[in-house]
Amino acid sequence: MPHRILLVEDDPVQRTLLKEILALERISVTCVGDGGGAAHELRSNIPDLVLLDVNIPDGNGFEICRSLKANPETQLIPVVLLTGFAESDDRVRGIEAGADDFLTKPIDPIELKARVRSLLKRKEYTDELDSAEHVLMALGATIEEKDPYTKGHCERISLLSVQLGKKLGLGREELRALKIAGTLHDIGKVIVPDSILLKPGPLDFHEWSIMRRHAEAGERICKPLRSIQLVLPIVRHHHEKQDGSGYPDGLAGAEIPLLASVMQLVDVYDALTTDRPYRAALSVSRALTQMNIEVENGWWNAELFRVFAALMLEEAYPTSRPAVPNRDDRMSA
Repeated sequence: MPHRILLVEDDPVQRTLLKEILALERISVTCVGDGGGAAHELRSNIPDLVLLDVNIPDGNGFEICRSLKANPETQLIPVVLLTGFAESDDRVRGIEAGADDFLTKPIDPIELKARVRSLLKRKEYTDELDSAEHVLMALGATIEEKDPYTKGHCERISLLSVQLGKKLGLGREELRALKIAGTLHDIGKVIVPDSILLKPGPLDFHEWSIMRRHAEAGERICKPLRSIQLVLPIVRHHHEKQDGSGYPDGLAGAEIPLLASVMQLVDVYDALTTDRPYRAALSVSRALTQMNIEVENGWWNAELFRVFAALMLEEAYPTSRPAVPNRDDRMSA
């Protein structure tokens, strides 16, 4: 399939010239002349790259670029701003809007083709990473689906971890890592036999030793994907404890990565507020009381727990979950 470029340019002569130049590179070019046309095309047919004039009718190139970069569905599309001015002010505005590159009119055909080729190659690499990330996410969801006791667990973990992260003032990348880790934190369970994963009763010492390997296995599975490197410490260390009695590395106190500490609190809370075969889900207040006891025992980060407890009471999350026992509570003990 040829690469697809959206050219937003109000000058018909420029549109024709640029389209003919790019056609020699076997690139499919869709041309529009105003902001409304650009919005329509971006809704109906997402391109691989956007060539965007900064001065167009019914729109502003800088604002269109800013909008593209703010939308998760289009933020990875390379945007090249076309301007008739060489002043640094335009470049500064373009950088602030998130532009990936600039071309100054009159546009040099050789420079145009070189920059477009470079950006399209980078887009291909980004798409490959995005596809690999989606495969991992699908695998994580599949592992959850095979065990009815953990149904909905990953979605709840993602939601609450991001909520807590926002309360802590974490940045965009950290929040993205928490969201992804919600799905991937138990992906290492793919190495655990179903006879252990789905066992209705307590695990024996040998079975437990196998189950504990899922944290390290999860890190190994995710490690090749560089786009989610912030997720790795969460996957590996979400079962560590403040007193060093957790696994896999026996980290203690400040040695435990912050994002892992955030997720481990949410993981424990979800276990306590999920129905089990031998008892109903605990209420918010009872769950927080139990967690506070564990904080005093040296298991969880006391400062983070205070923020988390306030968030749970403030948001008034449901006090019970669907009537499905969550075997993942064994992993939090």
